[in-house]
Amino acid sequence: NEAKPAKSQLKQNEMAKTIICSVCRSTFLCTVQKNELVVHAENKHSKAFVDCFQGYVEPPPKKTK
Repeated sequence: NEAKPAKSQLKQNEMAKTIICSVCRSTFLCTVQKNELVVHAENKHSKAFVDCFQGYVEPPPKKTK
């Protein structure tokens, strides 16, 4: 039996960091909640959300069964 190579999430996680703060260039996963981005903008830069994350598009709500 051949050993399977270890699967790492590191590359996938890096590719999923699609939200970027325009002030400090910090990256955030695409799954981050908007309120976490607001906290980043206010606490780290003392700026409004829109100043740090221009072009942010809120993801559509999840469908429930």
